[in-house]
Amino acid sequence: MRGEVVVTLHTTRVERLAPGTVLSTERGDLTVGSSRPHQNRYLVRFDRIPDRDAAESWRGVVLSAEPIDDPDDETIWVHQVVGAELFDQHGRCHGLVQAVIENPASDLLELEDGRLVPSVFVVDHLPGVRVDVEAPDGLLDGSDGANGKEGA
Repeated sequence: MRGEVVVTLHTTRVERLAPGTVLSTERGDLTVGSSRPHQNRYLVRFDRIPDRDAAESWRGVVLSAEPIDDPDDETIWVHQVVGAELFDQHGRCHGLVQAVIENPASDLLELEDGRLVPSVFVVDHLPGVRVDVEAPDGLLDGSDGANGKEGA
């Protein structure tokens, strides 16, 4: 009735929904007016969504925000791995990470060739450049590396 929209957070940083926070969408920026928890999600009022009809037109729109720089946070963020090369424990490159797929057990790194690598196997990363994994035997079979490179 009041233009609230249901938002599912894909982050542990609930301050993303604090009043005054600006979130980006493909349709332009939205500013959070208020938010409150509701059944493992949040009900959020935005400045550009005044009523129920307007809220309905925003269904399915993805919200994003600038990265939070927190040196004590060891979380690996999606923007840090997408586009990075994935190397196994033997130094073999298996190609670029093209996406991160949300999965209840463990998020999955999707490689260019469609192979999936559970994020629990990530042991190190250099944001935007390299992801190192210790993968069980057979997980990355089917390719000797997307480009045949070996890591340093």
